[in-house]
Amino acid sequence: MKVFKKFIKYYKPYKFLFFTDMICALIVCLVDLSFPIILSYLSKNFFIKDRDTVLTGIIYIAVGLAIMYVAKYFCQYFIASWGHIMGARMETDMRQDLFYHLQMLPFSYYDENNTGEMMSKLVSDLFDISELAHHGPENVFISALKILGSFVILMMINVKMTFILFVVTLIMVIFSINRNTKMQKIFFDNRKKIANVNSSVQDSLEGIRVVKSFANESVEQKKFDVSNNNYLKSKVKSYKAMGEFIAGSSLFQGMLYLSIIVSGAVFIKDGTLKISDLAIYALYINIFINPIDVLINFMEQFQKGYAGFKRFIEVVETKPSILDKPGAEEIKNVKGNIKFKDVCFKYDDAHEVIHNLNINIDAGKTVALVGPSGGGKTTICSLLPRFYDVTSGSITIDDNDIRDVTLNSLRNAIGVVQQDVYIFSGTIRDNIAYGRPEASEEEVIEAAKGANIHDYIMSLEDGYDTFVGERGVKLSGGQKQRISIARVFLKNPPILILDEATSALDNESEKYIQKSLEKLSSGRTSIVIAHRLSTIRNADEIIVIKDRGIKEKGNHEELLKKGGVYSYYYNMQFEGLNA
Repeated sequence: MKVFKKFIKYYKPYKFLFFTDMICALIVCLVDLSFPIILSYLSKNFFIKDRDTVLTGIIYIAVGLAIMYVAKYFCQYFIASWGHIMGARMETDMRQDLFYHLQMLPFSYYDENNTGEMMSKLVSDLFDISELAHHGPENVFISALKILGSFVILMMINVKMTFILFVVTLIMVIFSINRNTKMQKIFFDNRKKIANVNSSVQDSLEGIRVVKSFANESVEQKKFDVSNNNYLKSKVKSYKAMGEFIAGSSLFQGMLYLSIIVSGAVFIKDGTLKISDLAIYALYINIFINPIDVLINFMEQFQKGYAGFKRFIEVVETKPSILDKPGAEEIKNVKGNIKFKDVCFKYDDAHEVIHNLNINIDAGKTVALVGPSGGGKTTICSLLPRFYDVTSGSITIDDNDIRDVTLNSLRNAIGVVQQDVYIFSGTIRDNIAYGRPEASEEEVIEAAKGANIHDYIMSLEDGYDTFVGERGVKLSGGQKQRISIARVFLKNPPILILDEATSALDNESEKYIQKSLEKLSSGRTSIVIAHRLSTIRNADEIIVIKDRGIKEKGNHEELLKKGGVYSYYYNMQFEGLNA
């Protein structure tokens, strides 16, 4: 019932369409139920009259029936068109809710869940839910009315024969409920298996350049075959279950016809049933069985839609662990004084990555974090914009605890340039303007100039309208990096995080980008993560992060004199270069 209530709320914006759809379904149902009654009445009371009366009256009857079936035509048109439109709108609303909620979930959710599975929930699951949203109420409503209406009329024709019919139908319902429970589990497994297929495809296609560079197409094919065959096995189970369900339902329908023939023969011989009434009874049996057929076919659709909606609910009810606290205020006029006080952090149940970290960064200063991979440098930087929340301790900006300010204002105050740059499919202008979507053309160009990428852009045939391809495949690593720097120039934040922004570049690209970064960092509070120690020699303070905490800190000259960890790494790098 909880799932049902959550499903029902998506009908609220479309009450008019829903109730009009139900009224149309009612009219269609009444038309179908009325024909055998009309035929029975005409046979017993009208066709026995004289020829002239019949010929005159049949014209009016024909006109009445024509009006009735024209009304049915328009009602069925509304059901088939606007009923589906209602379902499509509900699907759109659900997809919007799901996508918006996915945007709200923290990095930790994406650490644990695959993009391919999310795509499966956004596309295939919601299509099945849409079909259920439209056909579900309509099929159940029409079928219930036809079954109930025909059952009442059958009772009026012969109570005893209808009671026999009822007993057979009841056994059929019990059978259906039993098979339905089994199918529910199987269809839910279907959803998981197709999500695994989508995940495998997404993973392989995103890494297609790596696949081809290692000539590992056969490896990816084997991995895909595993998930694809698992899905096939799940589908085979579902079709076997459906086969048992449909075949069993067909058997019971046969039993319904059998019970009518046998009991009809007995009651005709007893004189309690007329042969003409048996003919009408047979017509209503078809009306009685047809909605049962509809419900049988609907069961597969219901199970798919129900399984999809449960998976949908699992995501939208996942509570974001990082939210604005009640009463959170915007942080304004940020100067950039940052303090990490006794900060500890761990990922879920893992060991601590950071332990009792204390760092003070004055406004406008540049602090570099160095140390071995896995030491926690990137994690420290991820805590500042609250991509993750500290396990204990606190982080403040201008003496404001970052948990007390709104996420939007906090992240607007921080610009991040990462090593792994993400370029969106679209134009160069779109990608630079991502830093501030409302920016003018002049501001975009100014940002590009600040990042030393404007001249290159103008050398292209389409300039800023150049399409960059998926993930920026048409751009070099250095060009992508400079576009990401232009984004931050456009954003113009008071605090800057540079996470190994030049480590994957060649020396020439690094030279250009280093100049851009120096220009970008000017006058801002900057936290720099660097493996190339030559790039952070001028930092106001260098902090060596190792084994969950700070090992040493000072400026470049001070740390070299100490002859500690920093000195060791620095000399090792330059000895390697000299060699």
